Amino acid sequence: MGIFGRKNDDTATAATAETAALTGDYTIDPAHTTLGFVARHAMVTNVKGNFRQFEGSLHLDGSDPAKSTASLDITMDSITTGSPDRDGHLKSADFFKTDEFPTMTFRSTKAEALGGDDYRITGDLTILGVTRPVTIDLEFNGAAKDPFGNERVGFEGKAEIKRSDWGVTWNAALETGGVLVSDKIKLNFDISAIKNA
Repeated sequence: MGIFGRKNDDTATAATAETAALTGDYTIDPAHTTLGFVARHAMVTNVKGNFRQFEGSLHLDGSDPAKSTASLDITMDSITTGSPDRDGHLKSADFFKTDEFPTMTFRSTKAEALGGDDYRITGDLTILGVTRPVTIDLEFNGAAKDPFGNERVGFEGKAEIKRSDWGVTWNAALETGGVLVSDKIKLNFDISAIKNA
């Protein structure tokens, strides 16, 4: 059973006692959450990275998923790809200009239950001061009370964007054809959130 219940034939969402109990406000737990990305490098391999510092919140509505919301503020200087030189380049004026634009933000504008454990959230992603819509497909992983008494929910998500849509256009041509860094970026999310008291 999904967090918001399954859609019936007339597309209404049936709220159950189980899902209704999950309704509330949640704080994303950075220690157990990964906000990752994948870029194609030199046309032959993938480079993976993530952001280590961020804060965010969720509002889940078990009766009406359209009323659910999400918000994220990501510290761009916390970007890491396993290479200090590459990380420094990503923070520079060639890419994210972190001195001028220290934060990337996401604010949801629409939430949908797709059936089962599948959901879709659309929102405004702001990078380099440019705001454009992005759609994220989510899977509800479940809810549990941890040993410390925290009520947790978990989601996995994915999306694809073109970095050039946000003005992130630096690249270098390869002698064999193609470019050093792909325009298409895959975003991956593994989110754990704790219900507010």
